[in-house]
Amino acid sequence: MACSSLDISAECLKLSQRKELPKHVAIIMDGNSRWAKAKGMPRIAGHREGAQSVKRCIKAAIHNNIEWLTLYTFSSENWRRTPEEVSDLTSLLKYYLKYEARQLHKEGIRVRIIGEIDRFDRKLQDEFSAIEQLTKKNNRLTLTLALSYGSRGEIVRAAQRIAEDIQQGNLTIDQVTENVFAKYLFAPDIPDPDMILRTSGECRLSNFLLWQSAYAELIFVDTLWPDFTENHFNAALETYVRRERRFGARPGL
Repeated sequence: MACSSLDISAECLKLSQRKELPKHVAIIMDGNSRWAKAKGMPRIAGHREGAQSVKRCIKAAIHNNIEWLTLYTFSSENWRRTPEEVSDLTSLLKYYLKYEARQLHKEGIRVRIIGEIDRFDRKLQDEFSAIEQLTKKNNRLTLTLALSYGSRGEIVRAAQRIAEDIQQGNLTIDQVTENVFAKYLFAPDIPDPDMILRTSGECRLSNFLLWQSAYAELIFVDTLWPDFTENHFNAALETYVRRERRFGARPGL
């Protein structure tokens, strides 16, 4: 069952003693605007509070020895929002990267960026490069930020690059397999997510990791992202370990 409510309990804090946890968790961080609206606050207040949830989420991932954490930070569709909100979002992103980079590095976190980053201004692109360079040798956790990211666009881009290689004689049609196609995606070295979590009660992927999520366990929770805590993260992991992953095989095979 894809949609599942979460039981937050002390049992969730003992996950290290349970069966295998996901190596890669991806999160659609939804609900910032609704959180702010419910409190009579401007949208940017929800995004600021959501940044605090990111810190809590990273802490929970490290505590549970998660190796890869991918966050849907800024979708390609976000560019359609009002210029004021786009400006607020990019300014908050600049602030976060500038002031959190050294702390992330200190904690042994490697930061990766995926998406159409050339749509951001040059100064922000430089911040992306700087944090990736600073943290590239860290191995405690790989934190991937999906920025100006849309999975359909990623797949189209991969198909175009494959077509170019075929046209140039570097590849034949018969050589195009699933494994080869995957190598043309934004970050082919990042493993597919074992678990995708979405907050705010919405039960859809919203153009996020469509290719990579083929066999991911999907978990949807009602909690708005700014209210998301370490206990919510642990509860999602508890739901994950209760499931049987069969990858299309029959039970017992």
